[in-house]
Amino acid sequence: MSAWIASKGQPLHGRLAIPGDKSVSHRAIMLAALAEGRSHIHGFLEGGDTRATAAIFQQLGVRIEAPEPSLRIVDGVGLHGLKASASDLDCGNAGTAMRLLSGLFAAQAFASTLVGDESLTKRPMRRVIEPLRMMGAQIEAAEGDVPPLRVSPASTLRGIDYALPVASAQVKSALLLAGLYADGTTRITEPHPTRDYSERMLQAFGWPIRFGEGWAEVEGGHRLIATDIHVPADFSSAAFALVAACVIPGSDLVLQQVGMNPRRTGLLRVLAMMGADIRADDAKGNDGEPVADLYVRATTLRGIDVPVDCVPDMIDEFPVLFIAAALADGITRVRGAAELRVKESDRIAAMANGLRALGIRVDETPDGADIHGGSLHGGVIESHGDHRIAMAFAVAAQRASADVEIRDTANVATSYPGFAASTRSIGFDLRGD
Repeated sequence: MSAWIASKGQPLHGRLAIPGDKSVSHRAIMLAALAEGRSHIHGFLEGGDTRATAAIFQQLGVRIEAPEPSLRIVDGVGLHGLKASASDLDCGNAGTAMRLLSGLFAAQAFASTLVGDESLTKRPMRRVIEPLRMMGAQIEAAEGDVPPLRVSPASTLRGIDYALPVASAQVKSALLLAGLYADGTTRITEPHPTRDYSERMLQAFGWPIRFGEGWAEVEGGHRLIATDIHVPADFSSAAFALVAACVIPGSDLVLQQVGMNPRRTGLLRVLAMMGADIRADDAKGNDGEPVADLYVRATTLRGIDVPVDCVPDMIDEFPVLFIAAALADGITRVRGAAELRVKESDRIAAMANGLRALGIRVDETPDGADIHGGSLHGGVIESHGDHRIAMAFAVAAQRASADVEIRDTANVATSYPGFAASTRSIGFDLRGD
């Protein structure tokens, strides 16, 4: 397995360009494939997850060209132009792709089987299967409602008015995609507003969607029209350098053109409460998505009780928040984050065990943890094949008193290809690729 050896690094300086947003890249490929005409996707993430999504649509008869890195040219086939694949559709490690595609494929006139890697085959799919079945979808899963998912043609899909029991942008998006094909209106309401990438993207492709804080609705029977998309830098990927610059003394770093979707940036609010010195500048809209340069300087952080209403807006950033908490003064308490137990790994347990291995006291709860700030020593970290766990401990190692070995790092390429080289360029001591 791939591994990194990381050591105490230098103060971080310079300007860092972060790869394109994974969530936006997935959705851009999907909607461009279903649109009428040719779309250009600029800033496409060259990661394993997003490439898997593009490969699936190529299997289904969509022409997708890659004339240069981070550019995709997609010749859409329209809502009803996909063709059946003779083989399974491999989502790799991409839970986003599998959940969204389950909604899209529920409306097709052919059967599909969605498979994934070992990690993805352990992730629960019941939350998306149950409401899709309410719409008339024919979906079967393995025991325990985990992948593979077998999606058979439905006689018809009907719009539903559905209240999500747990806030989930992926489930919401799957239902909206199915709703493009359904009879009547599909309306989704949420217990807490989640990221609205799908809503903004549907709007960019010309679908008359209506949405607001905590709700969205679509009617079937319209068309998607090809457009050009500029993918912003991925906030979740930027979060690692962001936290590193906060906690490594002497750091003064600029992160360029980072996506600032308000349903994605809960970490910024939490870091501000902890005393971080972060300034957002040059904010502007980019194809419906706000972006900004982030200026970060090191400062002393303090432990806080993380507000529960911030949790849905930073669910992917918790691994690196745990690192910030470990290096803060006092105790940081996290609650309401049970969703972390069913991500690519059990991220609460993985982060707690890793921090303990480096000398930090962590008290787990079912839906969070109490992290006691302290000093980090060296040790060995098991990332469990989880890209965000691996990158989080690469940040931690920059403040450790001895070497940190981080095992099983290959999956970092699913979301942040070139992470090691990128962070070395600003001052990380990180050996291995």
